[in-house]
Amino acid sequence: MAVGAIVKRIVSQFKRDKRSLALMLLAPMLLLFLVWLVFNGSDYKPLIGYDNLPNPIIESISDNSEELLKLDREEAISLMKSEELDAYISMENEQPAILLEGSDSNKNSTVMQVVEEALQSMDNNQKGTEPKVEFLYGSSDLGLFDRVGPVLIGFFVFFFVFILGGISFLRERTQGTLVKLLSTPIKRWQLVVGYVVGFGTFTILQSILIVLFSVYILDMHMVGYVWELLIVTILLAITALTLAILLSTFANNEFQIMQFIPIVIIPQVFFSGIFNLDTLDKWIQILSNFMPLTYGGADALSDMMIKGYHLQDVWFNIVVLCGFALVFFLLNIVVLKKHRTL
Repeated sequence: MAVGAIVKRIVSQFKRDKRSLALMLLAPMLLLFLVWLVFNGSDYKPLIGYDNLPNPIIESISDNSEELLKLDREEAISLMKSEELDAYISMENEQPAILLEGSDSNKNSTVMQVVEEALQSMDNNQKGTEPKVEFLYGSSDLGLFDRVGPVLIGFFVFFFVFILGGISFLRERTQGTLVKLLSTPIKRWQLVVGYVVGFGTFTILQSILIVLFSVYILDMHMVGYVWELLIVTILLAITALTLAILLSTFANNEFQIMQFIPIVIIPQVFFSGIFNLDTLDKWIQILSNFMPLTYGGADALSDMMIKGYHLQDVWFNIVVLCGFALVFFLLNIVVLKKHRTL
């Protein structure tokens, strides 16, 4: 009887907590679907430019690339800077010369494989010629960790700020502090600003520690300026904090805060730059545009650390991050109406 009573109580709790029940049943299928989308793409075919190449090489590269364009070196470099070209191949003194865009080690490997196969089509007296390889960004030492490292920095900042900020604000509600504050003449926007600045002080400290540890201790590839990297990371942390405060208003306990992780945090891992989305359907690539981590990690931090971009070069990403933070901030003000009508 005692065991039956315990079982009945637990079943009743889950029946009342529809969100937990839905998470338990639907979240695993959602995550498996995301994994299937990411890993079910076709093989990546590089975009390659060329000049002064023998016809056999041109034909071979054309068969194994997405697009092959005849360009001069200046045009190729311009396209690489706008991420519209992966490599440029030409002949210099009868030696193949390859200029790789260089920021993505996976794409570099794909290009080199295509070129090596193409060189097999050359005349016997040219076979075995070792190509000269240059990098527009990065170097031959740029590994997988260097490529995904900027995204990981952004992800860990976003993840821990979201968890700590959400739980901290939830405790403000459950312990009655928020109700007491709302009983005073304080404005809702002042309350939100106070919480963002208060929690934000610690999120800024966390962001600084993560960036410095990654660059100076883990020796992650870094070309740009650390102080500029910190600005973008702090903006990403503030975005995560305002989102955490917003979602915490819909949670009744810490467990329900954790329920938002499979819905809000994990999808950003799949669609923010760790995995190559170029081979996936267009609608999946569009989906990544709604992820804050796409702009903070995959674009801004990666460009600054690997390509040496500065703040003015990633201004669009900064504006979008500020836009996300502003929207979440305004929504927080609106949501507080359910606690008090001013």
